[in-house]
Amino acid sequence: MITHVALFLCTLMAMEGVGYLAHKYVMHGWGWFLHRSHHEEHLGTFETNDIYLLVLAAAAITLIVLGNSGYDPLQWIGAGVAAFGIIYVVVHDGIVHRYWPFRPRPRHRYLKRLYQAHLLHHAVKGRENSVSFGFLYAPPLRTLKRQLRESREAAGRGEEGRRSVLTAISGCSTSRQTEPTE
Repeated sequence: MITHVALFLCTLMAMEGVGYLAHKYVMHGWGWFLHRSHHEEHLGTFETNDIYLLVLAAAAITLIVLGNSGYDPLQWIGAGVAAFGIIYVVVHDGIVHRYWPFRPRPRHRYLKRLYQAHLLHHAVKGRENSVSFGFLYAPPLRTLKRQLRESREAAGRGEEGRRSVLTAISGCSTSRQTEPTE
């Protein structure tokens, strides 16, 4: 039983690293053609980026089924993958992007930091020079602001790009806020 719980929790934690790498190198790399929809205005409930969540769900279901078919540890690994997907939907889609009808606002310091880090991630047009690729962990905002500023300077962007980054940076105060800046 302890082994099962350990497998579940280790998988859940490891999925943040998997998510970070997939977001940075797949979604902002060769898989941009699907992820682009997440960085643009969209109408309706679904976007092509949701295909990534379906792939994650298929992996979790496959692992759980294989685990139930004989190799028990796989079901706990699959449960960890599924739990990450559920937490992702709640935090990312519900709290950060507020795609749900009731639009919850982050009140806790941790959730505010995730929210503000994701705003900085979306401050960049296109797939290059983004920051904060994690889903459930965000570096300190001052670190992300510095990275964003440095990536803009290194890319030699024009004044318009500089202004959009400065607007995003100024909108993400590092002090405690009762309401996140939008």
